[in-house]
Amino acid sequence: MESKYINFKSEAIRLRTLGHTYGEIKKVLGVDIPKSTLFCWLNKLKLTDAATNKLKLSAGSNIKNAHSLALKSNRAKRIKHLKKIALSVEHLKKIKKDKNVAKIILAVLYLGEGGKSGRSSLMLGNSDPAIIKLFLALLRQNYSIDESKFRCTVQCRADQDIPELEKFWSKTTNISPHNFYKARIDSRTIGRKSKKPAYKGVCRIDYFSADIYNEIKMIMEIVCELGI
Repeated sequence: MESKYINFKSEAIRLRTLGHTYGEIKKVLGVDIPKSTLFCWLNKLKLTDAATNKLKLSAGSNIKNAHSLALKSNRAKRIKHLKKIALSVEHLKKIKKDKNVAKIILAVLYLGEGGKSGRSSLMLGNSDPAIIKLFLALLRQNYSIDESKFRCTVQCRADQDIPELEKFWSKTTNISPHNFYKARIDSRTIGRKSKKPAYKGVCRIDYFSADIYNEIKMIMEIVCELGI
């Protein structure tokens, strides 16, 4: 049975000999000819080197475009999925204001990042400003804090600008520069250039209060009982 697209065959062959892809041929003809029909007409054509190279370039371009479209599609799906997750936990923004919940968050944070050897003071150090800010926000939210009892120590590399680091961490923590101990330089970095220009060193926070330390320690023990 003759194909209903037979009237387009000769033009399809001409376009193919010029190095056009199936998709390009259908676009030029303005007809959605089935791929199987085009394959039947064009599969055994002998093409010039120029036409063959053009097809290879088009195929590579099509693969690149398809990959780009796939990435965009996956990115859109991921964004949609993350928005769905964000909505499912939206209610947690309200309960974090509960003082008891906030104290548990503080205890869990301290359990993972804080010093456990002291008896009369808290100590937490981190290179991530967000972690430092969270620790201090929870501490200030849950307890009556005497700001003069804070001490900060910048721990950094030998090639870093210490005054600039202290200025950065003072602003981040909202702790006076007068409450900063002398910076500690990692001796292993002397003579070695840093590969991370954005690195701000580690900020160590000390707060002197046995009562707060002991309360947080007891909350940590309660939290750890969940694993028993």
